[in-house]
Amino acid sequence: MPEWVVAILLGVIEGVTEFLPVSSTGHLLIAQRWLGHKSDLFNVVIQSGAVLAVLVVFSNRLRQLAETWRTPSTRGYVGKLVFAFIITGFGGLILEKAGLKLPDKVAPVAWATLIGGVLFLLIEKRKNASGSSDATASEVTWLIAIAIALAQLVAAAFPGASRSGATILVALLLGLSRPLAVEFSFLLGVPTLLAAGAWKTYKALRHDAPPATEEWVLILLGTVMSALTAFVVVKWLLRFVQTHTFVAFGWYRIALGVLLLLFVS
Repeated sequence: MPEWVVAILLGVIEGVTEFLPVSSTGHLLIAQRWLGHKSDLFNVVIQSGAVLAVLVVFSNRLRQLAETWRTPSTRGYVGKLVFAFIITGFGGLILEKAGLKLPDKVAPVAWATLIGGVLFLLIEKRKNASGSSDATASEVTWLIAIAIALAQLVAAAFPGASRSGATILVALLLGLSRPLAVEFSFLLGVPTLLAAGAWKTYKALRHDAPPATEEWVLILLGTVMSALTAFVVVKWLLRFVQTHTFVAFGWYRIALGVLLLLFVS
């Protein structure tokens, strides 16, 4: 299969799965077992395309935050985003210094995917058992912001856990509503993923052997496809969480995890 076709397919997979609670890294690792392995630089940088889609989808929300900057509620919300990003930024550097690398085996991804699916079902069942489909928390507290940041680091350490999945799970567990959980998780992902992409690019240019021109073209192609696909998916998900739970994603993760474990065995 031509490399440019592979780049397009991987870009689409990244765009579809980055902000759905199903693990984009896990899906990319699985896809690359059949489509061919790509560098960590490719896998990280194409996430930037999905981030650009979030900036477009949330442009009105970002404009609102900018226009109401002087209000205490906006300052508090932005402050929590910044503090959470500091945690994920420094935590990500610590994980990298510790030698964390993406696994080249399917089994860890399968287990993380399966466990995450079970947790989604348990948390949604707990919310329904409380007698209300809506969460009690109507705003992001400092505890929720810190917990979301730590959950994002856990997802980085265990591909298959899903960055958006882990952060949304924690937010729901702490009582945040689904729309607010999705919004804060996505907005936190913007600086986090952009910083990760910039850091990987910097290392490729300054420390490691720089990729060939052809690889940069493939990275750009994958990034563009990721952005276009993520734009559609994010807009759909924001509508979906207004009236639906995450139960369907839980069952999807369980089914995918079981199939992968059967494949490995």
